[in-house]
Amino acid sequence: MSRDAHPSTQALAAYLAGARWFGGKGRGFEITEVREVALADELTTTLLTLAYDDGGADLYQLPLATYAEPQERISHALVGEWDEEFHYDAVHDREAMQEWLQAFDRAAPSSPHGAFQRTSAEHDLDLDSHSSLYSGEQSNSSVAFGEDSLMKLFRRLTPGSNPDIEIHEALTRAGSTHVAALYGYVVVDEVYFAMLQQFLRTASDGWDLALASTRNLFAEGDLHAEEVGGDFAAESHRLGAAVAEVHQVLAEAFPVEPLDVTATVEAMRRRLAAAATVVPELAEHRDALDQRFAAVAALPAGEHRAQRIHGDLHLGQTLRTSLGWKLVDFEGEPVKDLAERRLADSPWRDVAGMLRSFDYAVRAVARDISATEEEAFQIAYRSGEWVKRNSAAFLDGYVAERGEPLTADEQTLITAYVADKAVYEAVYETRNRPTWVDIPLAALQKILDPGTEDATTATEL
Repeated sequence: MSRDAHPSTQALAAYLAGARWFGGKGRGFEITEVREVALADELTTTLLTLAYDDGGADLYQLPLATYAEPQERISHALVGEWDEEFHYDAVHDREAMQEWLQAFDRAAPSSPHGAFQRTSAEHDLDLDSHSSLYSGEQSNSSVAFGEDSLMKLFRRLTPGSNPDIEIHEALTRAGSTHVAALYGYVVVDEVYFAMLQQFLRTASDGWDLALASTRNLFAEGDLHAEEVGGDFAAESHRLGAAVAEVHQVLAEAFPVEPLDVTATVEAMRRRLAAAATVVPELAEHRDALDQRFAAVAALPAGEHRAQRIHGDLHLGQTLRTSLGWKLVDFEGEPVKDLAERRLADSPWRDVAGMLRSFDYAVRAVARDISATEEEAFQIAYRSGEWVKRNSAAFLDGYVAERGEPLTADEQTLITAYVADKAVYEAVYETRNRPTWVDIPLAALQKILDPGTEDATTATEL
């Protein structure tokens, strides 16, 4: 279906191109098909099939709330006017979202309500709660229903098992205390449209907490990281233990296999080669990075495990509640296709992602501070201390929970995964925030310089 074949297509394309959750920004595209999918009773959602000018295709979900008259209360979510009706992005409309919540409520574990499935009958949904759409940059849309439940509506759809739902359900059934309980999901013909989960009361974003700690550090002037009131190390230790526990549960719930170190290194080298074409500064690090990767290739085959992991773990994927740390968003890296995100991988990839996140937190604050040369030296020194302290605390919490100390081979794996993550970050920043690319590039310099301490050498890796 061409743009001219459907009166709504141009309006839909314009709205899609400007949506913060649209992953094809900067790429020309054409909507080739618009279709409605029945979910329950008279409840439908709209699917848009895209063909990109530079090749490839995507499927996006845009549920619509349609009215005969304009609705001032949701005018900011107007998609367009066609067929003498006004069409709005339904996640902004409380009346439309109430229909989704009621459809979940009518479903039962043994009796779906159309496409709506409930995973447990133990929790009674609060049907009197009002919906609130979360703001901020994200690839999906999250809608809270009071303080009772949270629905994540998936925007970019891929047929097949959804890793976020799959892992949440496994952790919920296992009784894990480090994840929001899964209440249900929406699925038609193996395409998952949304999931409903526990609303985490008293939750604070892990990234925000880490930023607050680093701001406190710099405000104290010449105090060491362990001396300031906002010391984050105890929380980092608890977070490490939480991640280890989640890994243990996932290892019990899903198949575990030997880590293919040869394939792992080949993938790291491919990513580095591709990244060097985007970030020219990486060229000077290629030989040193290859040595780090070669150290992994030399590890004994079959001695390290691969299993289901988070896949995109960083401080922004964590929440601190009154009952402890919770991990969220188990979709994996959004740039990877579904099949790749569901593959078994080393738990140390998650650990490396968190170590890089500690470095990002302190650098993100430090880079915005105006300072003299002497003050800049002090800030850099305190930043390094903060990263070392929290990285060590996180790793200590992780290994204490699993009950086994780190081995030299595991330290080799962590170092390689940290470097691999920094390469990924360099590409991301070059494409999205060019002024931030110095953060991963500086990290690579420290990782590869034997005389410089970094997030891994801080724990004698």
